[in-house]
Amino acid sequence: MAFGSRTAGSGKHRGSSRLSRKTAGYAGIAALATTGVVGSLAGPAFAADNSTEHSVPDAGYNAVVVGDDLAGDIEDQAESQQRAAEHAAAQAKAEADAKQRAAEAKRIAEAKVKAERDAAERAAREAERKRLNTFVAPVGGGISTHYHAGGGMWSSGSHTGIDFRASEGTSVHAVGAGTVVEAGWGGAYGNNVVIKHNDGTFTQYGHMNSLNVSVGQQVTPGQQIGLAGSTGNSSGPHLHFEARTGADYGSDIDPVSYLRSHGVSL
Repeated sequence: MAFGSRTAGSGKHRGSSRLSRKTAGYAGIAALATTGVVGSLAGPAFAADNSTEHSVPDAGYNAVVVGDDLAGDIEDQAESQQRAAEHAAAQAKAEADAKQRAAEAKRIAEAKVKAERDAAERAAREAERKRLNTFVAPVGGGISTHYHAGGGMWSSGSHTGIDFRASEGTSVHAVGAGTVVEAGWGGAYGNNVVIKHNDGTFTQYGHMNSLNVSVGQQVTPGQQIGLAGSTGNSSGPHLHFEARTGADYGSDIDPVSYLRSHGVSL
C-alpha cells in the first residue's frame, strides 16, 4: 500500500534527539566528577550526526571543558592549601626558634648574674677573712717606755710590756679579732682588758679610764674597747700594752715583735 510505504523507513539514519544528546552530555560530566576521566559517552551516533535541524553543541566537548576547569580548580585549591600549610609550619618553627633563643638568653643572663653574685660573695668572705686576720696598733701614739725597761715601778723589776703615748680619753682598739676574757679592775693595771686572739695568743690593755667591752664579748680588729687614762699604778695618762702566751701575768712576750709579726708597723 502506498500508505504503508509512506510510513516505512527510507533507510536514512535519523539524527539523535535533543534529549538523548543532553543525557549523554550529563553522563560525560558525571564520569569526569567520579573518575577524573571523560568517558566516550557521546557515542558514534553523536559524531555522525550531521543534521542541521535543531543542532546543539557537542555534549562530549562540554564535558571535557567542564572537567578541565574543575580539575584546575582542585589543583589550585590543593596548591593554595599546601602553601598555607608550609607558611604555617614556617611560622611555627620561627616562633619555636625565637622562644628557644629567648630561653637560652635568659639562662645565660641568669648564669652570669649568679656567677657575679657568687664572685661577690667570695670576695666579701675573703675580705672579711683578711680583716679578721689583720692586726692594728692599739693607739696611734708612739712608744714611751720599751719592753723590759728596768725600774722600781714594776714589781718584777722590769717592764713587762710597752707604754704608748695617749692622752686621757684616747680611743683604745683591740689589735686583732678575739674574745674578751677579762674586763675590769686589774690591781696595778687599773681598768684593764685581756683578749684571747684566734691564734691562741693574748693581749692586755691597762690603765684605761673606762671600758666598752665585757667578758665573753667577741671583738674585731680596730674595735674600740675603752678609753685611755691613768688608773692603777700609773704616773700619767698612757696605754700599757702587753702580749702574752697565756691569760695570766708572767707569760709576757716582746709586744713590738708580736705586733710586727702580725703585720703592724711601729
